[in-house]
Amino acid sequence: MTQASPPIDLSSCEREAIRTPGSIQPHGCVLALSPQGIVVQVSDNIEHWLGLSPAAALGRPLHEVIDAGAAARLAPELPAASERPSFASTVRLADRVFDVLVHRYDELLMLEFEAVQRAGAADFRHLYPLVGNFLLQLNDTDTVETMSARAADEIRAITGFNRVLVYRFDAEGHGHVLAESNDGHLPSYLGQRFPASDIPPQARELYAANRIRLIQDANYTPSRLLPPDNPLTGAPNDLSFAALRSVSPVHLQYMRNMGTLASMSVSLMVKGQLWGLISCHNAAPCHITFDKRTACEQLGQILALRVESREVRDELQFRLDVRRIMVSALGGLTQGANFIENMGNVFPELLHFARAGGAAIIVDDRIVSYGDTPDEAQLRELIAWLQSNSHEDLYHTDRLGAEFPPAAAYRQSASGLLAMPISRIHKHYLLWFRPEFVYTIDWAGNPHLKEAPAGAPTQLSPRSSFDSWRETVHGTSAPWHPGEIELAVEFRTALLGIALERAEQMAELAEELGRANKELEAFSYSVSHDLRAPLRHIVGFSDLLLESGGSGSPEKQQRFLTNIKESARLAGKLVDDLLSFSQMGRASLRPVQVDMNELVQSCIDRLALDIGGRRVEWHVADLPPIVADPTFIQLALYNLLSNAVKFTSRKDPAVIRIDGRREAAMTVFTVADNGIGFNMDYVHKLFGVFQRLHRMEDFQGTGIGLANVRRIVERHGGTVTAAAVQGQGATFTFSIPNSLPTVC
Repeated sequence: MTQASPPIDLSSCEREAIRTPGSIQPHGCVLALSPQGIVVQVSDNIEHWLGLSPAAALGRPLHEVIDAGAAARLAPELPAASERPSFASTVRLADRVFDVLVHRYDELLMLEFEAVQRAGAADFRHLYPLVGNFLLQLNDTDTVETMSARAADEIRAITGFNRVLVYRFDAEGHGHVLAESNDGHLPSYLGQRFPASDIPPQARELYAANRIRLIQDANYTPSRLLPPDNPLTGAPNDLSFAALRSVSPVHLQYMRNMGTLASMSVSLMVKGQLWGLISCHNAAPCHITFDKRTACEQLGQILALRVESREVRDELQFRLDVRRIMVSALGGLTQGANFIENMGNVFPELLHFARAGGAAIIVDDRIVSYGDTPDEAQLRELIAWLQSNSHEDLYHTDRLGAEFPPAAAYRQSASGLLAMPISRIHKHYLLWFRPEFVYTIDWAGNPHLKEAPAGAPTQLSPRSSFDSWRETVHGTSAPWHPGEIELAVEFRTALLGIALERAEQMAELAEELGRANKELEAFSYSVSHDLRAPLRHIVGFSDLLLESGGSGSPEKQQRFLTNIKESARLAGKLVDDLLSFSQMGRASLRPVQVDMNELVQSCIDRLALDIGGRRVEWHVADLPPIVADPTFIQLALYNLLSNAVKFTSRKDPAVIRIDGRREAAMTVFTVADNGIGFNMDYVHKLFGVFQRLHRMEDFQGTGIGLANVRRIVERHGGTVTAAAVQGQGATFTFSIPNSLPTVC
């Protein structure tokens, strides 16, 4: 059976309904049963295989459609059918032998009759020795490439395919061939890459759901389902888990272009994600029976588990090594009183920590650099861009020139950047730079070409060339490892702790000694009760990891790392807020005309990530302008709006109103919400440092945000008040004088 090759429109490839093709591959046939056991849907080739026309089969019970004895052998297996195909029995019908697969999906019981050449039943007894032999070949020191090569050899031995590839997907979705077993009939693709566009998103989703797929002959003519839609639901019949499911014409053309007429793929799932594929190819049509497919699927699952174990072990060792360097660097930072000098003394450790070629410290207008970095003017330009475009705890990229075009001029030293702000208010940064890493990629065909078949200039077809095509990549650095990013966040928390300690030492010399002492008492309480706990968790779980030395179970070590990460995040939040509160009383005000409408909108934009998919209705009045320090007023507004978002998390929709009015001496603003509110008996505690009116288990927070709001408003000469009804919402009101008092 040879299929014609009509023009294919690749522009709709990513929208193709591959789960509901309405047809099957013709090397078998399908009978779909209703819950009552009546045949309600068939493939149009059942007469060829079973000797009965579709019209004669529809509406009849199974035992009247196939041999009564065969129906009796199948009957015990049908009630236990699940959504994944399982082997029911081997039966002989119309002088042919069939493996019968059964699965229940989309309200139908699907029976798939696959024609086989053997006379007897499928024999699954060889599964155990195959799996056992494969496991014996693997050991804990094997690399992912070594394990993949052994799996490819085993699967080629089972299936007889000409070529078996094992490839993994990179961060951009391109497939990198790690291992290959080849009998020489087909070209080798070892070490080459297949572009992400070869597998559209909906195909990747199906690979993740259904772990194995066989195409016996790329030249097949599909057998249609009759009726075409699911007779029970009226919707197109979902064949996601059908072994005979027909595949995309685009993919069939792709196979023919590659010179393969039969293929099989086994999905490799690692940590719940599609990590890669075992892809099998044959130059001639080839059918692999269900028992052999099951053996291949089992080997694929074992390989995925061993890959996951290896990657987890390597990840843990990497994080332990980086943590040791971080601890060493932090030890050097506590030796003297001058923060910048201390940082300069540990520059070698800092470079080693981030595997960087250069680093720089920016404190206000002072810049200290070490190693291979951009010059001072370029650093100042980069910092200005970071202040305008990055508001996260860390910024990192391995393509700085693509995100900040002026950086292309110094890509040799700084194609990669890890930027750590040390202050939310001042221009304090620690920067790491990675040099350009020029590398080549060997593609299986030019991934940038789109080919038009003759006679159809507006149509696109799958690429026909798979000849090796080499691409040289410029302007990128070695990528930042997720472990480096997470440990850099911990490092930032520690730096902020050191900076906070310096700030508290200076606060002791301030004129307002009484108020400073009161805040230090609150700080001591926080260290005892809020900050000490997460830091103790970090130390404790780090000790456990160091003691295990990578020999413990990956699950336990993963749990330790998760606990460390969450504790570090909480400690970092506490220290950030404490530092911000401390700086608020010392930094000079720089009042200018402030457009409050723009300020509110910028805060709402920043809150978009916290809101996610929640429904939040913002009602913002036309707000009058004021004369104030825009940085401080924005921080106060952000704290009020962030609280409103947090305490309306149980409302759908959340409603937040921002209003403003100008009075004789003051301009008054209100922020009201329909959230959980609070008990007015405790309103006097609301603006104190580390005061919470709700349990931290219910609403996360440090109890510093509203203290910051009060300090900012009072430094402007204004006042702030709050009112609420429990369960109905809260209203915060603050006023700013129309004429600011003398401030510093």
